[in-house]
Amino acid sequence: MRTRPLKVALLGCGVVGSEVTRIMTTHADDLAARIGAPIELTGIAVRRPNRVREGVPAELLTTDAMALVKRGDLDVVVEVIGGIEPVRTLIATAFEHGASVVSANKALLAADGASLHAKAVEHGVDLYYEAAVAGAIPLIRPLRESLAGDKVNRVLGIVNGTTNFILDKMDSTGAGYSEALDEATALGYAEADPTADVEGFDAAAKAAILAGIAFHTRVTIDDVHREGLTEVTAADIASARKMGCTVKMLAICERARDGRSVTARVHPAMIPLSHPLASVREAYNAVFVEAEAAGRLMFYGPGAGGAPTASAVLGDLVAACRNKLAGTTGAGESAYTQLPVSPMGDVVTRYHISLDVADKPGVLAQVATVFAEHDVSIDTVRQQGKDGEASLVVVTHRAPDAALSATVASLRTLDTVRGVASIMRVEGE
Repeated sequence: MRTRPLKVALLGCGVVGSEVTRIMTTHADDLAARIGAPIELTGIAVRRPNRVREGVPAELLTTDAMALVKRGDLDVVVEVIGGIEPVRTLIATAFEHGASVVSANKALLAADGASLHAKAVEHGVDLYYEAAVAGAIPLIRPLRESLAGDKVNRVLGIVNGTTNFILDKMDSTGAGYSEALDEATALGYAEADPTADVEGFDAAAKAAILAGIAFHTRVTIDDVHREGLTEVTAADIASARKMGCTVKMLAICERARDGRSVTARVHPAMIPLSHPLASVREAYNAVFVEAEAAGRLMFYGPGAGGAPTASAVLGDLVAACRNKLAGTTGAGESAYTQLPVSPMGDVVTRYHISLDVADKPGVLAQVATVFAEHDVSIDTVRQQGKDGEASLVVVTHRAPDAALSATVASLRTLDTVRGVASIMRVEGE
């Protein structure tokens, strides 16, 4: 074993950073044996140096992150700050000074991953980010390396624990959205401002990363169609149950059947109870990968939290350090296909539409005519009426999203349709 240690700097020391520090300290001998050399934590950049951080050496703390990454003797920089700037500049500077980077920053990678990869290649260093998607679940490396010889056609997953917890509670207890969110907040699963989770921004960033790796093309968060779950009601959950389904917030990345384009989207959807993702409970994550040769693969585990995320960070740190010792770099960006990202209107799937209608003869015929005019085929209809009002639930066969949107727009113009209560896609069949 080499005796000179590999020097590591840490940017950020919150929940994840503190756990990374703890593991590096308590498992130092094991990590050294796995890498082939000891690793030395040489500096930790923080915003509040006076904050108490149990087990974190105070002498390593600094508020000057830029000076830390400019040292010139660092082998690896671990970034767990988050956000776009100043992190993008700090990572680029670390590359320029010869350090590889391990990041958990999904927002930055989804927005500007291509330029970061290019910068890493320019300076002959690594960029690893297993922890950016689905916490401790090994997902990036299997897609990027284990399935490198296969053709991935679809990635379907639950990649946000907060939204899965909320929907699980709505399904299992009959609670409304607000009640389930309050419980998630009380238990620490939801932030004080849950917008990034419940409006799908967090999942959309992860979907962009997964689509880019799976389909060897560049996908940014701006390419991902995004819908939140704030409009999901207890009635939607009950209706899904009547269909033998449950509602999940899904990230879906697909290659077109002709192979000429890809799509990436995040939204609530009904999935059959027989689908493996339907059984994912509480704040867990799971990702279902469909590949031509490997078939269907499922990755499951805790998708967030200090220890699970730190586990993924440390796995990348070991890989980056091994590469430093060997004088090589690992797998970088693979974007050779350069496939276009199709708009949401091109996506083909099934739909569940709930309408509030007048309870009188001929309404169903009018509604069916509108669906036919837009070439959207109806699979099933369920109607329930009382006191001059009725609810009409229509489940369609597969149709383009644009055709369904045009159908709904036309339905809203009918005098007999008093409102479109909900629209939800049906996936996983």
